[in-house]
Amino acid sequence: MSKHILLGISGGIAAYKSCELARLLKKQGHSVTVAMSRSATEFVSPLTFQALSGNPVLFDTHTGESGGNGMAHINLTREADVFVIAPATANTIAKIANGIADNLLSNLAAARKCPMAVAPAMNVEMWFNPANQRNIKQLVSDGITVFQPSSGEQACGETGVGRMPEAVELADLIPDLWTPKALAGKKILMTAGATFEAIDPVRGLPIFPAGKWASHWHVLAAQPVQKSP
Repeated sequence: MSKHILLGISGGIAAYKSCELARLLKKQGHSVTVAMSRSATEFVSPLTFQALSGNPVLFDTHTGESGGNGMAHINLTREADVFVIAPATANTIAKIANGIADNLLSNLAAARKCPMAVAPAMNVEMWFNPANQRNIKQLVSDGITVFQPSSGEQACGETGVGRMPEAVELADLIPDLWTPKALAGKKILMTAGATFEAIDPVRGLPIFPAGKWASHWHVLAAQPVQKSP
């Protein structure tokens, strides 16, 4: 199902991944409009996103640089089906969580009527900073989807949680924002009985849940029965 996706880019090195994200979303058949913070334009040129999205890129709230739309922070979210900020820096997350609207992205977040998601990207210590964790919880409480960052080597040279998920992962996750959840609000009871590995029509061995023991019993079951002389 084709959607109009408003893709926000905040000022982090992970902005380069969003180029591929814009391309993948277009490949899926979606319309993509990109909005950038001023600092984001220092990492990736707006012209790059314009070429990938096929639409003008906005990076200023009120001036003619927003494509002549003086109320971009209102109109853009009215036209969009979903608003996704990827990458979302600690600074941008803090502004949204606390209702601060002092640039295009935070204005869009404050004025939006569509579902919203953020893909955090920051240093591992920034991610685990208590203030940032409070802000993340506030976003979730406000109904904003948070795509959890992955772990790995970071641009600063450290290793840990804080990397923005790869573009292909986000492209698979974003459709969940508008896909109906058939089991939402339902209570589900799951039951399971014993599992056996048949040796012959009469005998069987129980399969334990741990892979180590399951493999052990499979080996025993595969061994031929020794006959006494």
